Amino acid sequence: MKWLLKPPSLDDLIRVLSAWRLWLAGAFLGCLAALLVYWIFPPPYRAQATVLIDHNVEDVIPDETHEHNRFYYLQQESDKLIQIAWSDEVLAVVAAEAGVSIADLRGGILRLSQPEDGGWHFIAESADPAAVSPLAAAWARAFHARVQQGGAGISPQMECSLTQVEGLTVARAVPAGVYMFFGSLAGAAGLASMMLFFNRRED
Repeated sequence: MKWLLKPPSLDDLIRVLSAWRLWLAGAFLGCLAALLVYWIFPPPYRAQATVLIDHNVEDVIPDETHEHNRFYYLQQESDKLIQIAWSDEVLAVVAAEAGVSIADLRGGILRLSQPEDGGWHFIAESADPAAVSPLAAAWARAFHARVQQGGAGISPQMECSLTQVEGLTVARAVPAGVYMFFGSLAGAAGLASMMLFFNRRED
């Protein structure tokens, strides 16, 4: 059993790399296995609404030589808006409209993706395809309405507008192609690597 601790020889590596039929077979089997997993344990459905945020940082910090000040300003303002998006006030509106508890909304149904200055994506995920689009749209509208009210934590220089809340696309959170791609890679590498263990000469 010393070969278990011995690194593969050059001949072993050449044999594995040249076994293209085994690579193809492994990729095919891995793809089938991934599709089976996708069919048995499908990912949830997803929809996303978008709110456009413009902090107008050039008006707040006009000096372009202080880029680090602009960066920190954007980070601070974005952190404030994130807190507003997840606030009880905003989520209570969504919960009342969708009939879902705030705890469930925070527990994985809602997700926020934002690039600081630009489109903020309000994402809803659920096993029910009919529920995700209204949830995402309701969250985006509630956030937009709260920001429009102004007040503490909201810069008067910032502009906020709804850009995508109607006719939202509903799709699986992870496409089947992603499963197939990684399943093929894992199957090809796994089956080919088995040659190093089951088709190796004892020294």
